Amino acid sequence: MRFLVIIVFCFTTVAVAQEKLTALEIVNRAQDVLRVKGVQAVSVLRIIDEKGRERIRKIKQVTKIYDNGETEKKLIRFIEPADVKGTGLLTFDYNSKEDDLWVYVPTLRKVRRIVSSEKSKSFFGSEFTYADMSPPSPDDFDFKLLGEEKVGDVLCYKVEWKPKNDDVAEENGFSRRITFSGKDNFVVRKSIYYDMDGELYKELIVHEIKELDTKNHKFRYMNSEAINKQNGRRSIFVNEKIEFKPDVDDKYFTTGYLERE
Repeated sequence: MRFLVIIVFCFTTVAVAQEKLTALEIVNRAQDVLRVKGVQAVSVLRIIDEKGRERIRKIKQVTKIYDNGETEKKLIRFIEPADVKGTGLLTFDYNSKEDDLWVYVPTLRKVRRIVSSEKSKSFFGSEFTYADMSPPSPDDFDFKLLGEEKVGDVLCYKVEWKPKNDDVAEENGFSRRITFSGKDNFVVRKSIYYDMDGELYKELIVHEIKELDTKNHKFRYMNSEAINKQNGRRSIFVNEKIEFKPDVDDKYFTTGYLERE
């Protein structure tokens, strides 16, 4: 009987602890569960305009964690069609300082650094932005837990993000954001964005996730969609092939390699 009481107490304690999580703790966990030690993937980006016309881009990407989880480096390179082949993006996503981003466009024949003011711009004509490719630092935002809400069949924590100043808002391209993180694993299932005038701007919906690192419970989005609520355009990013690969070669994460087509 005593053993049963201890078990019940333990489960009750865990439940209470989960209920008392702050908005910032939820955000930090949501970012942490996406930090996989190493990943290789082949992806497809579908860009669909307001009339339903579609452009398709095929992409290779590699990511790797450094500095005991403090830094995630990512290389994204377009491999199809011919007019964008060789175009690439290199990002260094830091936990404690401003991220570094570089882009390479073959027609220009040089690597160009993306400055903070450009992070809210479209990612190669899609409804995703450069900021979407590199998670923002929680230090730049104030958070509020708005309660719980279901996204599909998943019960989620509903968290409001508000930039601490106008520069942060401009850099990230929104005046307010609401994220929905699953209570089961903290993976964000949906994000709602509001523009500088406070009007609904964009929704990012995650249709499918995959637990790549089952030992450490780390996840990747397999199918996500960005929907522009103001102009009717949308973009879909699908990982067709993905592999958990902690020993990804360091050579990929240099501006020199970014220039290779």
